[in-house]
Amino acid sequence: MKSVYLAGAINGCSDSEAIDWRTYCTTSLGIIGISTIDPMSRDYRGREDQCVNEIVELDKLDIDNCDAMIVSYQRPSVGTSMEILYAWERGKPVIVFTDTKSISPWLRYHSSHIVNSIDDALELAANILGNNPLTT
Repeated sequence: MKSVYLAGAINGCSDSEAIDWRTYCTTSLGIIGISTIDPMSRDYRGREDQCVNEIVELDKLDIDNCDAMIVSYQRPSVGTSMEILYAWERGKPVIVFTDTKSISPWLRYHSSHIVNSIDDALELAANILGNNPLTT
């Protein structure tokens, strides 16, 4: 089964900000047979300083094991930026959705696609991974 890593800000986010979009992606992609890898399954908020190595090493392992990445880029996040670079260096498609008008050249360079909505990101992921029932 193909899988998508769900990258986006966690540190300093409310439950809704960190979880809701990931749940939507998991449900939407699951319907068409694509699994998601959700770093929020290991919620380290409030314990980040005690779990530095574990957080980074497990996130890297998850990215190594995914087929593509969807990124929620609603605000700058150092961790998300590092995950994007790590995925890009491994040849993983990186699909960013954002409503931000000013996008860093670094983000543009390391993204396969930048779209304006979560639904556009989901459709792209399905197409890239060959699981879009609308196009097969």
